[in-house]
Amino acid sequence: MATESPSPWRPVRRFALLTGVVFLLVGVLGFIPGITTGYDELRFGGPHSDAKLFGVFRVSILHNLVHLLFGVAGVAASKHRGAARAFLMVGGGAYLVLWIYGVAIGHESTANFVPFNNADNWLHLGLGLGMIALGVASTALERTRGQYPEPDIQGQ
Repeated sequence: MATESPSPWRPVRRFALLTGVVFLLVGVLGFIPGITTGYDELRFGGPHSDAKLFGVFRVSILHNLVHLLFGVAGVAASKHRGAARAFLMVGGGAYLVLWIYGVAIGHESTANFVPFNNADNWLHLGLGLGMIALGVASTALERTRGQYPEPDIQGQ
């Protein structure tokens, strides 16, 4: 069984790497006073963490750790084309689920354990759609260039 060479850096792998690096950066920035306003209000999680990244996006220690872990996953997934595509598609789906969850719960309820606010909800919608679009578009681009094999369909 042949294994995929770590190069060349095709679009789906580049997008997964870029997405992972952005999540790592956001996770780190969430722990920096000044960039995160109300830093003294940063809690592990729950609706009482009133710190805001860039003064807009509500964050907590848990929220920042999730960003860091998601970033590590993106960087690791970028090593292989299939994993990179899965990271973008499944990760995008996860962000759409977070968007639905964030819209459905009350922002001051205990169900808001991450916590989210309206800005987070809109960001999650954009991230979900954007990541899925990157996964689909980069795979389509690779297929048009002959870099990504078509699915094997039995009998054809």
